[in-house]
Amino acid sequence: MYTQTLRHWIDIETNYWSDLFLNPNPNAIRLLEQNIDELDKYKNGCLWWLSMNPNAIPLLEKYPDKIAWIGLSKNPNQDKIVWWMLSQNPNAIHLLEANPNKIVWDRLSQNPNGIHLLEKNQDKIDWWLLSANPNAIPLLEKNQDKIAWKNLSVNPNAIHLLEANPDKIDWDYLSENPNAIHLLEKNQDKINWKLLSKNPNAIPILEKNLDKLWMFQSLLTNPSIFEFDYEALKERCYIYKEELIQKAFHPSRIQKYLDMGISIDELDDCI
Repeated sequence: MYTQTLRHWIDIETNYWSDLFLNPNPNAIRLLEQNIDELDKYKNGCLWWLSMNPNAIPLLEKYPDKIAWIGLSKNPNQDKIVWWMLSQNPNAIHLLEANPNKIVWDRLSQNPNGIHLLEKNQDKIDWWLLSANPNAIPLLEKNQDKIAWKNLSVNPNAIHLLEANPDKIDWDYLSENPNAIHLLEKNQDKINWKLLSKNPNAIPILEKNLDKLWMFQSLLTNPSIFEFDYEALKERCYIYKEELIQKAFHPSRIQKYLDMGISIDELDDCI
């Protein structure tokens, strides 16, 4: 995995470590493991967030005392099932299909892989939750009278519906929508900065508004808070540089380069 570090303008100590539990970026898990004592501050309450994080399984296996089993039921790697949480799990459809009597339908309504089950049981749909389901657009288009526009505003695949109905946009919810950046840039006075700070595509807007940094209250949940550490990459690659130069510019190859019409000066520029 390429080396990534927190963006230079983020001071993790001024934020809530518990927000990092929900961050799906593998580098967030690495950072938590480097600061494992922070988890002990959340013996109750927020540890179930970590158990819901699909990239936290190696960390949870290493520290099983920190597992919150209710949260883990939403995680693809569960062995103790809580069905209302499992009904939200996009990787649990085979279990839900085999146990239809245990499905919690309002929770299934937000499951992106549960559309085929919902289409056959439309009387059981929770339309509020379905409105945020990214895979439910065809079903929502056929039932626009049932759309919960507030929740639709967060749906990344609903931009065309929102643009066609601008008066129904909820700007707070839209601030979380990763595909709404072009709308948010044109309407910055309507942005909810706390919710925007979760938006993985909003880093350029956030960086231009660091005077509002105190409002970025959910920043540590954002997977885009990490950036490549190019100095570390350069240092990693440097160890191979001398070996590559020795092979590429071995005397036996120099004559081949000259025969190809490449001058000594041009070869010197490549070093």
